[in-house]
Amino acid sequence: MGFSVDDQNKVSSEPNVVPLCDVLLVLLIIFMVITPLIQKGVDVSLPTALNTIDMPETTDAILHIRKDGTMYVNEDQATMENLRTLLEEALITASERKLYLRADQELEYGVIVDIIQIVKEADIEIIGIIAEKKTKGID
Repeated sequence: MGFSVDDQNKVSSEPNVVPLCDVLLVLLIIFMVITPLIQKGVDVSLPTALNTIDMPETTDAILHIRKDGTMYVNEDQATMENLRTLLEEALITASERKLYLRADQELEYGVIVDIIQIVKEADIEIIGIIAEKKTKGID
């Protein structure tokens, strides 16, 4: 706190905001470091590709598929039996029927073929495949 005495014997006090600013800057740095480490969604080891585009900020439906075959439509766990229903529910208010597929790179190809068949039955028009961006020179 800073104190000063005016000419007319009035005491004015001003709060010292420097420590508050220091704390806020430290919190800002902590959030800036932690935010990229937090990954939204299901933990999946994605394949890499050279030609990728950035995914849009808002997506209506993402199908996550783990190596062991467990599936999630957005955050809801799915099975082969209820996958079509969950996809239709996720896209009920969507402007375009677009699904993003986020499958583990070690997943068997036959499982993906079966899932794509179910996606077609759900009348989904566009399927986007999510991959990690491969840097040139690294195989």
